[in-house]
Amino acid sequence: MWDNLEGARKRFADITARLSDPAVTHDREQYRQLMKEHAELSPVMEAYERYRKVEGELASQEQIVADPREDPDLKALAETEIPALRKAKLELSEELKLLLVPKDPLDNSNIVMEIRAGTGGEEAALFAADLYRMYSRYAEKQGWKTELLSSSPSSAGGFKEVILGIEGNEVYKKLKHESGVHRVQRVPQTETQGRIHTSAATVAVLPEADEIEIELNMNDVRVDVFRSSGPGGQSVNTTDSAVRMTHLPTGIVAQSQDEKSQHKNKAKALKVLKARIYEKMREEQLRKQGEMRRSMVGTGDRSERIRTYNFPQSRLTDHRIGLTMYRLEQVMEGDLGEVIDALVAHDQAERLKQGAAVPEEAPAAHA
Repeated sequence: MWDNLEGARKRFADITARLSDPAVTHDREQYRQLMKEHAELSPVMEAYERYRKVEGELASQEQIVADPREDPDLKALAETEIPALRKAKLELSEELKLLLVPKDPLDNSNIVMEIRAGTGGEEAALFAADLYRMYSRYAEKQGWKTELLSSSPSSAGGFKEVILGIEGNEVYKKLKHESGVHRVQRVPQTETQGRIHTSAATVAVLPEADEIEIELNMNDVRVDVFRSSGPGGQSVNTTDSAVRMTHLPTGIVAQSQDEKSQHKNKAKALKVLKARIYEKMREEQLRKQGEMRRSMVGTGDRSERIRTYNFPQSRLTDHRIGLTMYRLEQVMEGDLGEVIDALVAHDQAERLKQGAAVPEEAPAAHA
Protein backbone atom coordinates (compact mmCIF):
# COMPACT_ATOMS: atom_id res chain seq x y z
CA MET A 1 0.00 0.00 0.00
CA TRP A 2 2.78 2.42 0.93
CA ASP A 3 4.55 1.93 -2.42
CA ASN A 4 1.27 2.84 -4.13
CA LEU A 5 0.96 5.96 -1.97
CA GLU A 6 4.48 7.14 -2.78
CA GLY A 7 3.77 6.59 -6.48
CA ALA A 8 0.49 8.51 -6.16
CA ARG A 9 2.31 11.30 -4.31
CA LYS A 10 4.78 11.73 -7.17
CA ARG A 11 1.95 11.62 -9.72
CA PHE A 12 -0.01 14.25 -7.76
CA ALA A 13 3.00 16.57 -7.69
CA ASP A 14 3.51 16.07 -11.42
CA ILE A 15 -0.16 16.84 -12.19
CA THR A 16 -0.10 19.93 -9.97
CA ALA A 17 2.92 21.25 -11.84
CA ARG A 18 1.44 20.49 -15.27
CA LEU A 19 -1.82 22.27 -14.45
CA SER A 20 0.09 25.54 -14.28
CA ASP A 21 1.73 24.94 -17.67
CA PRO A 22 0.20 27.28 -20.33
CA ALA A 23 0.50 24.53 -22.96
CA VAL A 24 -1.77 22.34 -20.83
CA THR A 25 -4.26 25.04 -19.88
CA HIS A 26 -4.81 25.79 -23.57
CA ASP A 27 -5.52 22.13 -24.34
CA ARG A 28 -9.08 21.85 -23.04
CA GLU A 29 -9.33 18.04 -23.15
CA GLN A 30 -5.94 17.43 -21.53
CA TYR A 31 -6.66 20.05 -18.88
CA ARG A 32 -10.06 18.47 -18.12
CA GLN A 33 -8.53 15.00 -17.72
CA LEU A 34 -5.74 16.29 -15.45
CA MET A 35 -8.21 18.25 -13.32
CA LYS A 36 -10.35 15.13 -12.93
CA GLU A 37 -7.33 13.05 -11.85
CA HIS A 38 -6.19 15.85 -9.53
CA ALA A 39 -9.61 15.91 -7.85
CA GLU A 40 -9.58 12.12 -7.41
CA LEU A 41 -6.10 12.12 -5.86
CA SER A 42 -6.61 15.15 -3.60
CA PRO A 43 -8.44 13.39 -0.71
CA VAL A 44 -5.88 10.56 -0.78
CA MET A 45 -2.96 12.98 -0.64
CA GLU A 46 -4.54 15.04 2.14
CA ALA A 47 -4.99 11.90 4.26
CA TYR A 48 -1.47 10.71 3.40
CA GLU A 49 0.08 14.04 4.45
CA ARG A 50 -1.81 13.86 7.76
CA TYR A 51 -0.56 10.28 8.19
CA ARG A 52 3.06 11.28 7.48
CA LYS A 53 2.83 14.15 9.96
CA VAL A 54 1.42 11.92 12.73
CA GLU A 55 3.97 9.22 11.90
CA GLY A 56 6.78 11.76 12.23
CA GLU A 57 5.47 13.10 15.54
CA LEU A 58 5.08 9.56 16.90
CA ALA A 59 8.62 8.59 15.91
CA SER A 60 9.93 11.75 17.56
CA GLN A 61 8.09 11.08 20.84
CA GLU A 62 9.15 7.42 20.88
CA GLN A 63 12.75 8.48 20.32
CA ILE A 64 12.54 10.83 23.32
CA VAL A 65 11.21 8.02 25.53
CA ALA A 66 13.91 5.60 24.35
CA ASP A 67 16.81 8.06 24.87
CA PRO A 68 18.33 7.60 28.35
CA ARG A 69 19.91 11.05 28.15
CA GLU A 70 16.60 12.91 27.84
CA ASP A 71 15.09 14.97 30.65
CA PRO A 72 12.68 12.82 32.79
CA ASP A 73 9.91 15.45 32.62
CA LEU A 74 10.17 15.60 28.82
CA LYS A 75 10.06 11.79 28.65
CA ALA A 76 6.97 11.71 30.88
CA LEU A 77 5.25 14.23 28.61
CA ALA A 78 6.16 12.19 25.52
CA GLU A 79 4.74 9.03 27.13
CA THR A 80 1.37 10.73 27.65
CA GLU A 81 1.20 11.81 23.98
CA ILE A 82 2.22 8.48 22.41
CA PRO A 83 -1.15 6.59 22.90
CA ALA A 84 -3.14 9.34 21.12
CA LEU A 85 -0.60 9.48 18.28
CA ARG A 86 -0.70 5.69 17.85
CA LYS A 87 -4.50 5.78 17.73
CA ALA A 88 -4.45 8.62 15.17
CA LYS A 89 -1.91 6.73 13.05
CA LEU A 90 -4.10 3.58 13.05
CA GLU A 91 -7.24 5.55 12.14
CA LEU A 92 -5.47 7.34 9.29
CA SER A 93 -4.10 4.01 8.05
CA GLU A 94 -7.65 2.62 7.88
CA GLU A 95 -8.87 5.78 6.13
CA LEU A 96 -6.11 5.43 3.54
CA LYS A 97 -7.01 1.79 2.92
CA LEU A 98 -10.58 2.81 2.11
CA LEU A 99 -9.43 5.68 -0.10
CA LEU A 100 -7.21 3.27 -2.03
CA VAL A 101 -10.00 0.81 -2.78
CA PRO A 102 -10.23 0.92 -6.62
CA LYS A 103 -13.21 2.96 -7.71
CA ASP A 104 -15.78 1.90 -10.24
CA PRO A 105 -14.80 3.89 -13.36
CA LEU A 106 -18.47 4.73 -13.88
CA ASP A 107 -19.07 6.19 -10.41
CA ASN A 108 -19.18 9.77 -11.70
CA SER A 109 -21.53 8.93 -14.56
CA ASN A 110 -25.01 10.39 -14.87
CA ILE A 111 -27.75 7.76 -15.02
CA VAL A 112 -30.94 6.66 -16.70
CA MET A 113 -33.29 5.15 -14.10
CA GLU A 114 -36.14 2.89 -15.20
CA ILE A 115 -38.99 2.14 -12.78
CA ARG A 116 -41.60 -0.44 -13.78
CA ALA A 117 -44.70 -1.72 -12.02
CA GLY A 118 -44.39 -5.43 -11.22
CA THR A 119 -46.81 -7.84 -9.58
CA GLY A 120 -49.81 -6.22 -7.93
CA GLY A 121 -51.73 -4.52 -10.71
CA GLU A 122 -52.82 -0.93 -10.08
CA GLU A 123 -51.28 -0.91 -6.59
CA ALA A 124 -47.88 -1.77 -8.14
CA ALA A 125 -48.30 1.13 -10.57
CA LEU A 126 -49.04 3.50 -7.68
CA PHE A 127 -45.95 2.22 -5.86
CA ALA A 128 -43.86 2.84 -8.99
CA ALA A 129 -45.09 6.45 -8.88
CA ASP A 130 -44.12 6.64 -5.19
CA LEU A 131 -40.60 5.43 -6.01
CA TYR A 132 -40.33 7.96 -8.83
CA ARG A 133 -41.28 10.71 -6.39
CA MET A 134 -38.87 9.37 -3.73
CA TYR A 135 -35.87 9.32 -6.08
CA SER A 136 -36.79 12.72 -7.56
CA ARG A 137 -36.88 14.27 -4.09
CA TYR A 138 -33.62 12.59 -3.09
CA ALA A 139 -32.00 13.95 -6.26
CA GLU A 140 -33.29 17.43 -5.42
CA LYS A 141 -31.75 17.19 -1.92
CA GLN A 142 -28.43 16.22 -3.53
CA GLY A 143 -28.53 19.19 -5.89
CA TRP A 144 -28.85 16.90 -8.92
CA LYS A 145 -30.83 17.65 -12.07
CA THR A 146 -33.67 15.31 -13.07
CA GLU A 147 -35.46 14.97 -16.39
CA LEU A 148 -38.52 12.86 -17.19
CA LEU A 149 -37.53 10.87 -20.28
CA SER A 150 -40.54 8.63 -20.77
CA SER A 151 -43.67 7.57 -18.91
CA SER A 152 -46.62 5.26 -19.28
CA PRO A 153 -49.32 6.38 -16.79
CA SER A 154 -51.89 4.01 -15.33
CA SER A 155 -55.61 4.79 -15.03
CA ALA A 156 -55.42 5.47 -11.25
CA GLY A 157 -52.56 7.95 -11.41
CA GLY A 158 -49.62 5.58 -11.10
CA PHE A 159 -47.04 4.50 -13.66
CA LYS A 160 -46.80 1.26 -15.58
CA GLU A 161 -43.33 2.51 -16.47
CA VAL A 162 -41.44 5.74 -15.86
CA ILE A 163 -37.92 6.60 -16.99
CA LEU A 164 -35.92 9.54 -15.73
CA GLY A 165 -32.45 10.93 -16.31
CA ILE A 166 -30.43 12.13 -13.30
CA GLU A 167 -27.33 14.32 -13.68
CA GLY A 168 -24.89 15.43 -11.00
CA ASN A 169 -21.86 14.55 -8.91
CA GLU A 170 -21.41 10.81 -8.15
CA VAL A 171 -24.98 9.95 -9.21
CA TYR A 172 -24.13 6.42 -10.33
CA LYS A 173 -21.96 5.77 -7.25
CA LYS A 174 -24.85 6.56 -4.93
CA LEU A 175 -27.74 5.04 -6.87
CA LYS A 176 -26.24 1.98 -8.60
CA HIS A 177 -27.27 -0.28 -5.72
CA GLU A 178 -30.95 0.60 -6.25
CA SER A 179 -31.32 -1.87 -9.14
CA GLY A 180 -33.62 -4.75 -8.28
CA VAL A 181 -37.11 -5.57 -7.01
CA HIS A 182 -38.63 -3.21 -4.45
CA ARG A 183 -41.52 -4.80 -2.52
CA VAL A 184 -44.28 -2.84 -0.79
CA GLN A 185 -46.69 -4.03 1.90
CA ARG A 186 -49.65 -1.75 2.63
CA VAL A 187 -53.43 -1.44 2.61
CA PRO A 188 -54.57 -0.13 -0.78
CA GLN A 189 -57.02 2.78 -0.82
CA THR A 190 -59.53 0.57 -2.62
CA GLU A 191 -59.30 -2.17 0.06
CA THR A 192 -62.50 -2.09 2.16
CA GLN A 193 -61.55 -4.93 4.54
CA GLY A 194 -58.28 -3.33 5.67
CA ARG A 195 -56.18 -6.21 4.37
CA ILE A 196 -52.49 -5.68 3.65
CA HIS A 197 -51.52 -6.31 0.03
CA THR A 198 -48.04 -7.05 -1.28
CA SER A 199 -46.95 -5.68 -4.64
CA ALA A 200 -43.67 -4.80 -6.29
CA ALA A 201 -41.86 -2.51 -8.69
CA THR A 202 -38.59 -3.05 -10.51
CA VAL A 203 -35.83 -0.46 -10.66
CA ALA A 204 -32.94 -0.48 -13.14
CA VAL A 205 -30.08 2.02 -12.89
CA LEU A 206 -28.09 2.44 -16.11
CA PRO A 207 -24.99 4.63 -16.48
CA GLU A 208 -25.69 7.24 -19.12
CA ALA A 209 -23.97 6.21 -22.34
CA ASP A 210 -22.95 9.76 -23.26
CA GLU A 211 -20.55 9.66 -20.35
CA ILE A 212 -18.46 6.96 -22.02
CA GLU A 213 -19.10 8.24 -25.54
CA ILE A 214 -20.79 5.22 -27.04
CA GLU A 215 -20.45 5.18 -30.80
CA LEU A 216 -23.88 4.37 -32.21
CA ASN A 217 -24.30 3.87 -35.95
CA MET A 218 -27.62 5.57 -36.71
CA ASN A 219 -27.91 3.48 -39.88
CA ASP A 220 -28.64 0.59 -37.50
CA VAL A 221 -31.50 2.47 -35.83
CA ARG A 222 -35.07 2.44 -37.14
CA VAL A 223 -37.07 5.51 -36.10
CA ASP A 224 -40.88 5.32 -36.03
CA VAL A 225 -43.18 8.22 -35.20
CA PHE A 226 -46.72 7.86 -33.90
CA ARG A 227 -49.43 9.72 -32.04
CA SER A 228 -49.01 9.94 -28.26
CA SER A 229 -51.67 8.32 -26.09
CA GLY A 230 -52.43 8.44 -22.39
CA PRO A 231 -54.09 5.98 -19.99
CA GLY A 232 -57.14 4.31 -21.42
CA GLY A 233 -56.10 5.06 -24.99
CA GLN A 234 -56.95 8.76 -24.83
CA SER A 235 -54.94 10.97 -27.15
CA VAL A 236 -52.38 13.25 -25.51
CA ASN A 237 -51.23 15.10 -28.63
CA THR A 238 -52.99 15.48 -31.93
CA THR A 239 -49.80 15.22 -34.00
CA ASP A 240 -47.42 12.34 -34.65
CA SER A 241 -44.85 13.59 -32.13
CA ALA A 242 -44.11 10.36 -30.23
CA VAL A 243 -40.92 8.56 -31.24
CA ARG A 244 -39.92 4.90 -31.04
CA MET A 245 -36.33 3.87 -31.79
CA THR A 246 -35.25 0.29 -32.50
CA HIS A 247 -31.60 -0.79 -32.59
CA LEU A 248 -31.80 -3.41 -35.32
CA PRO A 249 -28.67 -5.49 -34.43
CA THR A 250 -29.85 -6.06 -30.82
CA GLY A 251 -33.59 -5.51 -31.03
CA ILE A 252 -33.39 -3.01 -28.14
CA VAL A 253 -36.25 -0.48 -28.19
CA ALA A 254 -36.74 2.93 -26.56
CA GLN A 255 -39.52 5.44 -26.98
CA SER A 256 -40.67 8.84 -25.73
CA GLN A 257 -44.04 10.53 -26.04
CA ASP A 258 -44.18 13.05 -23.18
CA GLU A 259 -43.05 16.07 -25.20
CA LYS A 260 -45.18 17.83 -27.82
CA SER A 261 -42.05 18.27 -29.92
CA GLN A 262 -40.98 15.29 -32.04
CA HIS A 263 -37.40 16.61 -31.89
CA LYS A 264 -37.37 16.56 -28.06
CA ASN A 265 -38.93 13.11 -27.94
CA LYS A 266 -36.28 11.85 -30.36
CA ALA A 267 -33.47 13.21 -28.16
CA LYS A 268 -34.94 11.58 -25.04
CA ALA A 269 -35.52 8.24 -26.76
CA LEU A 270 -31.94 8.26 -28.07
CA LYS A 271 -30.57 8.85 -24.56
CA VAL A 272 -32.50 5.82 -23.23
CA LEU A 273 -31.57 3.68 -26.24
CA LYS A 274 -27.86 4.38 -25.80
CA ALA A 275 -28.02 3.59 -22.09
CA ARG A 276 -29.79 0.26 -22.74
CA ILE A 277 -27.34 -0.72 -25.47
CA TYR A 278 -24.37 0.11 -23.27
CA GLU A 279 -25.87 -1.84 -20.36
CA LYS A 280 -26.26 -4.89 -22.59
CA MET A 281 -22.60 -4.56 -23.65
CA ARG A 282 -21.51 -4.35 -20.00
CA GLU A 283 -23.51 -7.42 -19.05
CA GLU A 284 -22.03 -9.43 -21.91
CA GLN A 285 -18.49 -8.38 -21.01
CA LEU A 286 -18.90 -9.22 -17.33
CA ARG A 287 -20.48 -12.56 -18.19
CA LYS A 288 -17.41 -13.40 -20.29
CA GLN A 289 -15.13 -12.36 -17.45
CA GLY A 290 -17.13 -14.43 -14.99
CA GLU A 291 -17.55 -11.41 -12.70
CA MET A 292 -20.56 -10.12 -10.83
CA ARG A 293 -22.60 -7.55 -12.74
CA ARG A 294 -22.49 -5.14 -9.87
CA SER A 295 -20.47 -4.68 -6.70
CA MET A 296 -20.28 -6.85 -3.58
CA VAL A 297 -23.56 -5.41 -2.26
CA GLY A 298 -25.60 -7.39 -4.79
CA THR A 299 -25.63 -8.65 -8.31
CA GLY A 300 -27.83 -5.81 -9.51
CA ASP A 301 -30.09 -8.38 -11.15
CA ARG A 302 -33.49 -6.86 -11.77
CA SER A 303 -35.15 -10.03 -10.46
CA GLU A 304 -33.33 -9.79 -7.12
CA ARG A 305 -35.55 -8.62 -4.24
CA ILE A 306 -33.49 -5.97 -2.52
CA ARG A 307 -35.84 -4.02 -0.25
CA THR A 308 -39.22 -4.14 1.49
CA TYR A 309 -41.32 -1.09 2.36
CA ASN A 310 -43.82 -2.02 5.10
CA PHE A 311 -46.23 0.89 5.57
CA PRO A 312 -48.31 -0.44 8.53
CA GLN A 313 -45.11 -0.77 10.59
CA SER A 314 -43.37 2.26 8.98
CA ARG A 315 -40.50 -0.15 8.36
CA LEU A 316 -37.91 -0.27 5.59
CA THR A 317 -35.69 -3.34 5.29
CA ASP A 318 -32.76 -3.69 2.89
CA HIS A 319 -32.28 -7.44 2.62
CA ARG A 320 -28.73 -7.32 1.25
CA ILE A 321 -27.10 -5.66 4.24
CA GLY A 322 -29.66 -6.44 6.96
CA LEU A 323 -30.56 -2.77 7.46
CA THR A 324 -33.92 -2.05 9.12
CA MET A 325 -35.30 1.44 9.74
CA TYR A 326 -38.59 2.60 11.25
CA ARG A 327 -39.05 5.96 9.52
CA LEU A 328 -40.55 5.00 6.21
CA GLU A 329 -42.51 8.23 5.77
CA GLN A 330 -39.32 10.33 5.73
CA VAL A 331 -37.62 7.89 3.33
CA MET A 332 -40.52 8.12 0.89
CA GLU A 333 -40.10 11.92 1.02
CA GLY A 334 -36.57 11.51 -0.34
CA ASP A 335 -34.65 11.18 2.94
CA LEU A 336 -32.60 8.27 1.56
CA GLY A 337 -29.19 9.37 2.80
CA GLU A 338 -28.86 6.83 5.61
CA VAL A 339 -29.77 3.93 3.32
CA ILE A 340 -27.51 5.05 0.47
CA ASP A 341 -24.55 5.74 2.79
CA ALA A 342 -24.92 2.31 4.43
CA LEU A 343 -24.89 0.58 1.03
CA VAL A 344 -21.83 2.53 -0.17
CA ALA A 345 -19.97 1.85 3.11
CA HIS A 346 -20.84 -1.86 2.97
CA ASP A 347 -19.69 -2.05 -0.63
CA GLN A 348 -16.35 -0.41 0.25
CA ALA A 349 -15.84 -2.72 3.23
CA GLU A 350 -16.53 -5.80 1.10
CA ARG A 351 -14.15 -4.63 -1.61
CA LEU A 352 -11.47 -4.07 1.03
CA LYS A 353 -12.14 -7.51 2.53
CA GLN A 354 -11.77 -9.10 -0.89
CA GLY A 355 -8.33 -7.58 -1.30
CA ALA A 356 -9.53 -4.43 -3.04
CA ALA A 357 -10.16 -6.23 -6.30
CA VAL A 358 -10.08 -4.01 -9.35
CA PRO A 359 -13.66 -3.07 -10.28
CA GLU A 360 -15.31 -3.69 -13.59
CA GLU A 361 -13.84 -1.79 -16.52
CA ALA A 362 -15.98 0.03 -19.00
CA PRO A 363 -16.20 -1.93 -22.25
CA ALA A 364 -15.18 -0.44 -25.56
CA ALA A 365 -18.34 1.35 -26.57
CA HIS A 366 -19.17 0.58 -30.18
CA ALA A 367 -22.65 -0.32 -31.33
